[in-house]
Amino acid sequence: MSGSIPFYQKHHLHYDRGYRSKETESKLSKYQTSSRYAAGSSSSAASFSRGLKVSSYSGLEASRLSPVPKRAKPTYLAVDKENQIIGYVVPIFRGSQEFATGLSHTEEARVRDTASYMAGRDLFTSGMEMERSELISRREAMRGTAERISLNKRIHEHGEHFKRMNEDSLMHPPEFVIKPRSHTVWEKQCVRLHCTVTGWPDPRVVWYKNNVAIDPMACPGKYTLESRYSVHSLEINKCDFDDTAQYRVSAMNANGELSAFASVVVKRFKGEIDESLPAPRHGPVSEYGITFKTHIVDKFGVSFGREGETMSLGCTVIIYPALNRYQPEIQWYRDDVLLSPSKWNHMHWSGDRATLTLTHLNKEDEGLYTLRVTTKSGYETYSAYVFVRDADAEVEGAPGAPLDVRCLDANKDYIIATWKQPAVDGGESILGYFVDRCEVGTNHWIQCNDTPVKFARFPVTGLVEGRSYTFRVRAVNKSGMSRPSRVSEPVAAMDPADRARMRGTSAPWTGQIIVTEEEPAEGIVPGRPLDLQVTEATKNYVVLSWKPPGEKGLEGVMYYVEKCVSGTDSWQRVNTEIPVKSPRFALFDLAEGKSYSFRVRCCNTAGVGEPSDPTDATTVGDKLDIPSAPGKVVPTRNTDTSVVVSWEASQGAKELVGYYIETSVVGSNEWNPCNNKPVKATRFICHGLMTGEKYVFRVRAVNAAGLSQFSPESEPVEVKAAIASPTPPFGISVLECVRDSMVLGWKQPTCIGGADITGYFVDYREVIDGVPGKWHEANIRAVSERAYRVSDLKENRKYQFQVRAANMAGVGIPSLPSDTFLCEEWTIAVPGPPHDLQIREVRNDSLVLLWKPPVYQGRDPVNGFYIDIKEAEAPLEAWRGVNTQATAKAYIKIKNLKEAESYVFRVRAQNKAGVGNVSDVTEPVSAVTKPGTKEIVVDINDDGIISLNFECSDMTPDSKFVWSKNYEELTDPSRMTMETKGNKSKAVFNTPGEDDIGIYSCLVTHTDGASSSYTLSEEELKRLLEISHNHKFPIIPLKSELAVELLEKGRVRFWLQAEKISANGKVDYIFNDNALSQGEKYKMNFDKNTGVIEMTMDSLTPADEGTFTFQLQDGKATNQSSLVLIGDVFKELQKESEFQRKEWFRKQGPHFIEYLGYDVTPECCVVLKCKVGNMKKDTSALWYKDGREIKADENLGFTEGVLKLEIAQISKKDSGVYEVVLKDDRGKDTSTLNLTDQGFKELMNEVFSFIANSSTPLKITSTDQGIRLYTFVSYYNDLLQVTWHYKDSAIAFSDRIKSGVVGEQLWLQISEPTEKDMGKYAIEFNDGKGGLRRTVELSGQAFDDAFAEFQRLKAAAIAERSRARVAGGLPDVVTIQDGKALNLTCNISGDPMPEVTWLKNDREITSDDHIILKFASGKFASFTITAVNTSDSGKYSILVKNKYGTESGDFTLEIIEGTPDLGVTSYMTDAEGNVVFGQNTPKEKMKTPGTGTKMQKRKESVTKILPMEDVTASGEPDVQKDEEVAVVASEEAKATDSEQTGDAEEVADQRLAADQSDAPEQPEATVEEPEPGAETA
Repeated sequence: MSGSIPFYQKHHLHYDRGYRSKETESKLSKYQTSSRYAAGSSSSAASFSRGLKVSSYSGLEASRLSPVPKRAKPTYLAVDKENQIIGYVVPIFRGSQEFATGLSHTEEARVRDTASYMAGRDLFTSGMEMERSELISRREAMRGTAERISLNKRIHEHGEHFKRMNEDSLMHPPEFVIKPRSHTVWEKQCVRLHCTVTGWPDPRVVWYKNNVAIDPMACPGKYTLESRYSVHSLEINKCDFDDTAQYRVSAMNANGELSAFASVVVKRFKGEIDESLPAPRHGPVSEYGITFKTHIVDKFGVSFGREGETMSLGCTVIIYPALNRYQPEIQWYRDDVLLSPSKWNHMHWSGDRATLTLTHLNKEDEGLYTLRVTTKSGYETYSAYVFVRDADAEVEGAPGAPLDVRCLDANKDYIIATWKQPAVDGGESILGYFVDRCEVGTNHWIQCNDTPVKFARFPVTGLVEGRSYTFRVRAVNKSGMSRPSRVSEPVAAMDPADRARMRGTSAPWTGQIIVTEEEPAEGIVPGRPLDLQVTEATKNYVVLSWKPPGEKGLEGVMYYVEKCVSGTDSWQRVNTEIPVKSPRFALFDLAEGKSYSFRVRCCNTAGVGEPSDPTDATTVGDKLDIPSAPGKVVPTRNTDTSVVVSWEASQGAKELVGYYIETSVVGSNEWNPCNNKPVKATRFICHGLMTGEKYVFRVRAVNAAGLSQFSPESEPVEVKAAIASPTPPFGISVLECVRDSMVLGWKQPTCIGGADITGYFVDYREVIDGVPGKWHEANIRAVSERAYRVSDLKENRKYQFQVRAANMAGVGIPSLPSDTFLCEEWTIAVPGPPHDLQIREVRNDSLVLLWKPPVYQGRDPVNGFYIDIKEAEAPLEAWRGVNTQATAKAYIKIKNLKEAESYVFRVRAQNKAGVGNVSDVTEPVSAVTKPGTKEIVVDINDDGIISLNFECSDMTPDSKFVWSKNYEELTDPSRMTMETKGNKSKAVFNTPGEDDIGIYSCLVTHTDGASSSYTLSEEELKRLLEISHNHKFPIIPLKSELAVELLEKGRVRFWLQAEKISANGKVDYIFNDNALSQGEKYKMNFDKNTGVIEMTMDSLTPADEGTFTFQLQDGKATNQSSLVLIGDVFKELQKESEFQRKEWFRKQGPHFIEYLGYDVTPECCVVLKCKVGNMKKDTSALWYKDGREIKADENLGFTEGVLKLEIAQISKKDSGVYEVVLKDDRGKDTSTLNLTDQGFKELMNEVFSFIANSSTPLKITSTDQGIRLYTFVSYYNDLLQVTWHYKDSAIAFSDRIKSGVVGEQLWLQISEPTEKDMGKYAIEFNDGKGGLRRTVELSGQAFDDAFAEFQRLKAAAIAERSRARVAGGLPDVVTIQDGKALNLTCNISGDPMPEVTWLKNDREITSDDHIILKFASGKFASFTITAVNTSDSGKYSILVKNKYGTESGDFTLEIIEGTPDLGVTSYMTDAEGNVVFGQNTPKEKMKTPGTGTKMQKRKESVTKILPMEDVTASGEPDVQKDEEVAVVASEEAKATDSEQTGDAEEVADQRLAADQSDAPEQPEATVEEPEPGAETA
C-alpha cells in the first residue's frame, strides 16, 4: 500500500483520499466488498480498539488503514515512522484487564462468530441461523456504542469540572501541537493542510495565502475550511499554478497570537501522461549517507530600532545537496537563549530563507541574535547585534521605560515584581518607580504603590487568590512619567504547590474517588510555625517566610503576623483583619532605621496557637547597596563604525544586573547610551558611531538597589577600522621559467588590514618524490610588485612556493602552498600568460579590465591581447571572446553587461607565433553600480583653466587619489597639476593641447574599488578649448532679452535679466543712440542680486517712438540688448498705456469690478447684477431704465459687493436700456446694459431655453370634445414662441385643431378626432439657438385608448347637460302660522322637458283648490297652499324626470297655531338656484342682502320671526303688530351638482356626480339674524 502513495505524500498521514493512486483505490474497494459482513459486525470493536491508539482525521476508514501497530508503548502522542508527531493518542481508562489486550472475551467471540466462523460456514446455512447471528452482532455493537458514549461523557464532565475550578489558571496562549506541513502536488489534484492548536479560551483560527486572508465565499468551491476538536484544516480543490504560495495559519485568543507556515508547490507533467496519475517516485528519498554543506548568505547586519517599531531579521540558507523533502532545523537565539514563537517573535522558514520578525520592539529585544541551522551533518550559525533605542518620551525630560519586568515568589497573598532600571534618566535622577497590575482578561490597569519605590523590586498585595495578573512598571523623575514597560508574563496568585498541581498531569478519571490524605481533624488548635526568617528587607518593606506547623491533618490553618520594636516587649499584630493563608508575608509602613523583631501565630476555627520563635532584630533599610563605580575604561578601534570598550568590573557588587555604557563626541559633552539593556560582561562593542569622529566612553553598574556612579572617562579614540596584518595572497602561478629561476605571480590579499601593503615575501621549498622539504626565504627585502623572480633553483627539480604580505602592522600569515612546479626552461614560441588582472570602474553595464603583459614573451614580442568572458556560474564551454581583433593596449572597457550578473575574465597574449596560454581567471565581479559612486567631472573656471575633478564619499583616513593617463600613473608635473582637499581631488591641465588626448582615470586607495575615468578625445578637447576661450573673454549671459510691459497707472517698464552679474557691473541706457539719465521722465533700477535691470516711464508720447538699448559691462564681460518700438507696435502700446492710466484713476473711487450683466434663474427670473468695489457708506448706487430712475423696492439688492435687480416675470415692457451709477465724493462710475432689440432678444432666448428645458414630456388625455396633447413648464411667458408639428410639419390650426395655454400647461386640442389624426406630434420651443422639441406618438393602442375615452366622455357630457334637475333649492323647513297662505317656487331644467310630480309624505298629490300646483314655461314649478292648517304639516317633495335622469327636492312644513291672517309666505329661486325673497315679501324685510350661493357647502338653518302682516294683491303690507309668523328656513338650499359649464374639463370632473341630486339633510338651527336669500310675503 505504501508503495502506491505519491512521493510528495510519503510519511504524511494527513493526506486526502484523492491522493491515492488507482491501485490503492482498487485494493481498498475489494477489501471493503469482501469484508462487508466483517466490517459491519466488528466496526464497533475495531474502531474502538484502534481509536485508542491513534486519532486520525479521516475517521473510521483512516483508522483501519493506519500503519500504527496494534500494541505500542503507552503515550499521549501518535508518531509516524520518522518519529514525527502526527496526532494525539486518546486514552480510554478501564479497570478491567480485558481492555488491556484491546478485545474483550465477548468481542473475541463475536469476531469469531462473524468474520472467521461466517466465512467457514456452509453457504447453504438456513436463514434463521444467519438472522440470529446478525441480531447478536447488532446487540453487542449497540452495547459497545453505548459504553463508548457514556465513557466520553464522563471524560468531558471531568474536564469541565477542572475548568470550572479555576478558569484563569487554565488560560494560556495558542500553541501548535501539530503544525501544517508543506506539500508538493500535481496540477488539478487536491491538497489539504492540517494543524492541531491548543489554547484557552479556544483560539480563533484564520488561514492566509501570501499574508492575505483566505475567504471561501470569494472563490466558491476553491477552498474548504474545517475545524473539529482543535484540528483545523484547509482544503484546496483542483490546484493550479496560482496556488503555489506560502500559507500561514494564525491562532489568536485573549492571551496572544501564534502563526505557523507551510508551502504548497504545484507541478505540471511534461508530455502526454494521464493527468489523473501523479507519476509517483517509487521508494523513499533518504538523506542518510549524504553529507550536507550549509552556507548562510545574504545576512542581516547590526540593526538599530526604536521601541514600538517592527523589525525583521533574515538570512538566505543554501544547503547542498538540495533535497526537496529535507527540512533543516532552524533555531533563533537571543543572548544564547532559544527563542520560541510568541506574539513578540514570529519565525518563518520558506525553504531557503529564515526570517525572524520582532513585531513590537522593546528594550527587552536588544541583544545578540543568532541563527542556527542544523542538519544531520552539523550546524552553521550566524550572529549580529540588535540595538533598541527608547521611544520618544511623552513628556520632555521624562526617563526611559523600565525593562524586563518579571514576577518572583508568587503566592496567595502577594507577588514580588522585579525589573531593570532604564539607561536613560532624561537628565534628572529617577525618583522611583510605580508598579501597575492588570487582571488577565481585562484592560484595566491599577497602580499598586502610592509613592514611588527606588528599589527595583516590589511585593504587590491585594490580589484575589486564583486570579492571574500581568504587571508593568513606570519610572518617574522631576520632569514627568516615563512610558510603561513591556507587560510581564501572566502569573496566578496562588501557592507554588497549588500551581504545580494545576500544571501537572492528573491521573485518569476512572469513576472512583480515592481518598489519599487523612481527613482534617476538627477542634485541634495548630502548633507553632517553624523556621521563621527575614528573606528580604528594604527601606520600603520586609518579607517574612516560615514553615507550617509539623502536625498533619489540621483544619484550615492560617497565620497572624506580629511585630515588636527592638528593646520593648510590646508585640503588635500586623494583619488584624484578615489572616494570612500562605507561609510568606510582606510588611509595609515600617519606620526606616528602626529595628524590629517578628513572630507568627497559627490559627483555625479551633483557635489561635502559640507564637513562633521571634526573629533576630532586623533594621529597616536597604540591605543591598548600590554597586561601586566600574574601573578603568579602555576603548579599542574595531571597524569604521564601532569601537570595542572594556572596563574593570565593579568591586564588591552584589546581585549585579549588568552595566550601561555611554559615549560622547569629544568636546560635545552630550552623552548617549550605547546599550539600553544591561550587559553582564566587561567588554562590549559599541556600534553606530560616525567614522572619523573621536569619542570618549564611561560605564556604570546596576543592580536592584540602583545605578552606580559613572566610571572615569576613557581616553579619546578615533573611530576607524583597526589596523591588522593582511590576509594571505592567493593564486600563485608561474609566469616564466628558465634553467635556474622561475618568475612567480600572485593575487593581492582580499583584506589588506586597513593599511597599504608595503611588500611581499616569497618562500620556496623543494619537493622530492612528493615529499616537501623545508621552507627557504627567496627574498630578504620586501618586493612591491606582485611578481618576483626566484633565483638559484636547480634545473628539473620540483618546487612549491608560498607568499606573505606585509603592512605597517606586520607580516601576515603565509598563503597556502602553491601547486608543485617543475623548474625547466620554457622553449615555446607563443607568449606566456598575462598576469595581475585588475577590475576597475564597475558599473551596471560596464567595467574596465587591466592586466600586465606576460613576463615570457616567446619567440617574438607580444603584439596584442584577447579577452574572454563568461558568467561566473556558467560552465567552461560558456567562455566567449570580448574582442575579435587583438588589442595592443593592456586595458579594455567591457560594455553591454547585464545588471547584477556576476562575471569572470581571462586574458591571452599574442605574438607572431600565435596566441599563448590564458591568464588566471579573475574573481567573480557583479555588474552593479555601488551606491554613492561619482564620475569624473570636467570644470572650467572663470580664467579658462580646464580641470578634472573627482569626489569620493567612502574614503578612509589612509585613502589616496591616484591619477592615471591611459591607466598609467601620472608622474610628469609639466602637463598636469594635482590638488587634493578632503574627499575631492583635482587634476589641472597646465597647457592643454593634442598631447593631452587620452583616457584619464582616478583610483581611490583603501576603498571598495572607487574609481572613474574620462576620455579626452580630439573633439572633446576642441569643445573645452572653446569654452575656455569664452571664459577668458566672457559675455554676460542673459536670462531674458530686453522687453516692455505695462504697470499700474499705465506706467511703461523696460527690463531684462542677466543670469549672473557682479556688484561691479554697470549699465548704460540708450535711446536712439542718445544716453538716458535718471530724472522725472526716466527712472532706472539695477538689482545686482537678481540681475534685473529696469527703466520705467510714466507715459508714452509720440517723441518716445524709436529704439531702446541696455548696454551691460561687468569687468571684462559685456553684453547688450535692444528693443524697437515704431509704427503700429508703438501706437498699440501707447493706446494701452493710456487706457490703463484711465482705469487706474477710475478705480480710485467707487467702480465696477464686473460690469452690468444678467443671469436667468431656474425659476425664469431675470437678475441684473454687477460687482462693485471700493464702496463706502455714503456711496450711492442708482438704477436707471431708459433714463428714468428705478425706485428702490424689494427687487433691488446689494450683498457681498454685488448689486442686483430682479425682474420676476419679464415681458416686452421690461425692454430698455438699464444703467447703474456709482457716485460719492471720490468720483463716479457708470455701467450700462442694452436690453433693446437684439439685447432683449438674446435675453428672452435664454429665458425661453430655461422654459423649454423645464417642460415635461408630451402626454395624451381625452375630453368630451376630443383628444388633448399637453405639456407643463415651470413658468410660461407670453413671448414664448411654440410650434406644434404633426409628422414633422407645422400644424395649420383650425376650428377642429386648436392650441392654447392654461396656466403653465401648453395644450393642443384635436376635436372630433379620426384615424387621419394618428401620427407623431411634437411641440417645438424656439430659444434662438437649436430649440427643444418634445414628441409623442398618437397611434396604435395610445390612439385607441384616447379615442375610446373621448367617446365615453362625450356621451357623459351630453347626458349631464340634458338630464332633469331642480336648479333652485327649496328650504329645509318652513314654519308658518295656522291660516297663512304659503307659496314656494323653484327652477326646473332638462331636455326633453321633464315631468314634474309633487309628493306629500312620499305620496303623490294633485292640484286642487287648497293646494295649487303649477309648472309654467317648462322652467318654473310653484307650490301654493291657500290657507295652511295643521293637516298640511308634513314632508313635501318635488320629483322631476326625463330620459336622462331624475332629481328631487323636499322640504318640511310646520304649522304654528295662532290668529290667521291674509299674508302669504313666498320663496323663489334666481337663475342660479339661490333662494330669494318672494314678490309679496314686505320691503322693510328685504334689508338683509342675500349671501348664499349654490356652490356653498356649508348649510346652516336660520329662524326668521315674521310680523303678523297681510299681503294684498297689490303687494302693499297690512301691519298687525300683535301677530308674528315664525318661518324657519335653511341658510342655503340643498346643493346640487347639476349645473352645466362650458368647460369640458369641469364636465369630465363632475360626470361621476351627475346623478347625485340630493345633498345630505342638515340639522335645523335657529338664529336671530334673518336668513340671506329668504324673504317673507
